[in-house]
Amino acid sequence: MVSPKTASSHPTDLRKREGKTGGSRRSSKKIPTIALLVESSRASGRALLCGIAKCAHHYGPWSFYWEPVGLEKAWPKLKVLDLDGIILRDVDKLDEVLALGIPAVVIGHSKTEVPNLANVVTDSTAIGQIGAEHLLQCGFKHFAYCGYEMAPFSDLREASFHRRIRSAGFEVRSYTTLPLASNTWREERRQMAAWLRSLPKPVGVMACNDDCGRQVIEACKLARLAVPDNVGVLGADNDEVVCGLSDPPLSSVAINFEQAGYEAALVLFRLLRRRRRLPSNIIVRATHVVARHSTDITAAADPQVTRALQFIRDHARENVTIAEVFQAAGLSRRALEIKLRRELGCSIRQHICRVRTDQIVRLLVETDLPVGQIAESLGFSDVQHFARYFRAGKHISPLAFRRSYGRQMR
Repeated sequence: MVSPKTASSHPTDLRKREGKTGGSRRSSKKIPTIALLVESSRASGRALLCGIAKCAHHYGPWSFYWEPVGLEKAWPKLKVLDLDGIILRDVDKLDEVLALGIPAVVIGHSKTEVPNLANVVTDSTAIGQIGAEHLLQCGFKHFAYCGYEMAPFSDLREASFHRRIRSAGFEVRSYTTLPLASNTWREERRQMAAWLRSLPKPVGVMACNDDCGRQVIEACKLARLAVPDNVGVLGADNDEVVCGLSDPPLSSVAINFEQAGYEAALVLFRLLRRRRRLPSNIIVRATHVVARHSTDITAAADPQVTRALQFIRDHARENVTIAEVFQAAGLSRRALEIKLRRELGCSIRQHICRVRTDQIVRLLVETDLPVGQIAESLGFSDVQHFARYFRAGKHISPLAFRRSYGRQMR
């Protein structure tokens, strides 16, 4: 990633260092023409483009050539345009595009990293781990992963998901499917439905992305399996359109594509200035799970543990005490501690801290509320206590977390 010192430089200061202080001098320079081969049919692509646009507003002006339909339409024009740089998906004609010999940043999706270039790389390891943590907190004892064939990002998420679930003492069953656009979806759905019926219930299923998650939910309907009562389903990318079109709405791992777009454009800006110290990778960071109805369940086998988990989740914005939890469960503290450790592998206090920390993460990432106001809304007595509490769970301060994962652009 770009070092904090470099990345936090004010746009005006950087322009001064680059000799762009005078209006007449700026107007005499050629405005760089940048090609963007980034699709806008999904929220991830639109967020990347928004981040690129914000960076251009800070460090520009730039002139953009953008073909929303894809490379097929853009390719004939790329050969004749006087381009200065390009930001592109790892498309089929990648070698031909890179042969243009201009500064380039590659956004990874279906391929592995491209050597000797700046690559935008999604942190799929973190995505798999965050997904596993969410399904574990829901109380599931049975787990499955559904991914795409021949998709490196899916394989990485699956491996990380498996590691975390196995570290908690459980096994994972996997299934690979074809992308949603496949013309064999009708037959594929029957096979997926049969696989879902074969799983022990209730089961928490992580899908490699939101499209795949919606496929799983549709296959559950065919198999007459209730979501989330029989099958809890979690996607990744948090595409609000795809998640909202699912029935029930799909829970999903949120990923900060907008910040990655900003940093990709910043790297290209420095490539255009022939700067030498550049990051080899721009990391697209996962932040948290946006929980919707598809995982709105407490799947613990013990009904008293279920009551305790539900109470903690319902009061996540309050300063809930351990005494209130075991009273809600109808058990002594010792009895609940034993049962909770057997179900989730953690203490009552640890589970409260996980759920409360998840609430803090959502407010830091999804809102512009000051840290002090977030602390007050969650019942903390002061900001210092709030900061210590968050650092104990995430090993980073709230402000540093917001700078790294929040939606604010530098």
